[in-house]
Amino acid sequence: MQIENIIQRDVLLKPLTTMKTGGPASYFAEPSSEEEIIELLKFAGDNNLETFVLGNGSNVIADDDGFDGLIIKLGNNMSGIEVKDDPGDSGYGIITAQAGCLLSKFGNRAALEGFEGAEFACGIPGSVGGAVFMNAGAYGRDISDIAVEVRYIEDGQIKDMKVTKDDFGYRTSFFAQGSRIVTRLTARLKKGNKPKIDALVKELRDKRNASQPLTVPSCGSTFKRPEGYFAGKLIQDSGLKGFSLDDSGAEVSPKHAGFVVNNGGTAGSKDIKRLIKHIQDKVYEDSGVRLECEVRFLGGRKD
Repeated sequence: MQIENIIQRDVLLKPLTTMKTGGPASYFAEPSSEEEIIELLKFAGDNNLETFVLGNGSNVIADDDGFDGLIIKLGNNMSGIEVKDDPGDSGYGIITAQAGCLLSKFGNRAALEGFEGAEFACGIPGSVGGAVFMNAGAYGRDISDIAVEVRYIEDGQIKDMKVTKDDFGYRTSFFAQGSRIVTRLTARLKKGNKPKIDALVKELRDKRNASQPLTVPSCGSTFKRPEGYFAGKLIQDSGLKGFSLDDSGAEVSPKHAGFVVNNGGTAGSKDIKRLIKHIQDKVYEDSGVRLECEVRFLGGRKD
């Protein structure tokens, strides 16, 4: 396999992230198989390159200066999804999705097939791989509620692991540790009442549309939920809803204080990071709670 044939140079990250920031990645590849991922990791090792696995780019702030390493994008080339009945229990179904599959596609497919439990996923903009990595969730449900098996790559080996809720935490998982790369999720879902499932999907979609700034570039929720609090309320209580430091485009959403947005896609990563730090400092000053970022930072200086 000539893995160099799928590697591109100096690919701009800005259009590949939902926050719309980011300079060029020195090396970039979108593999079509787990074997190609392993070959890409070997290429990176042989050339002393840092690697970063990118899904839909919905939970990432990419640095204006780019990324001096190899981006492995798990996207359309690894986005298959399969549905079948659970051979051990006719009341359940098994849905298997590759890491590049959009989580919303996964949730909508489950609803279409009449399976309940994945309605929360229908409005989340990330990929299946990223969702497993960070145990994505909404409205009281998350990936740990439905996952039964995860395929991943570690140390150049493809591994399959039966999983339980103990393998996940709040916005983290076993797979976020070390250098593991999630390539496939298998979920087990109960067959339900399709009209009720469709009604719940609509209810959650309407709630999301009404409360979140979905038409403006963002990373979704910027901060993790502090124990005993809600990040958005703490930010709002500090008078920061709709706040901006300057006219760069970086702003605390006037629709939902838990979202930092990039109006017009004009703000760079440095503008957004300055605003995030200001929010953290002001909330800490007012409440004594130090907000922790839910988003990941890609590229730039490591200090």
